Amino acid sequence: MVAPLCLIPTAVSELFARISATGQITLADRFGLMAAAFDESLSVEEREAIDRILQGIRRRRYQVVSDISALS
Repeated sequence: MVAPLCLIPTAVSELFARISATGQITLADRFGLMAAAFDESLSVEEREAIDRILQGIRRRRYQVVSDISALS
């Protein structure tokens, strides 16, 4: 049995803000993006924020780092 995936209501906006502020995508951020991508109940704004993050990765605006989180 697979456990249901439930995101915190402000998870995508906080993820977008943190990535935009630091310019880095950590391992925890990547797992958050993966979880959000599988959430079928996201709003249009949240999906657009995820698209902007992915576009930033493609344009090399964000650096993908191997740190677990920005706090470490």
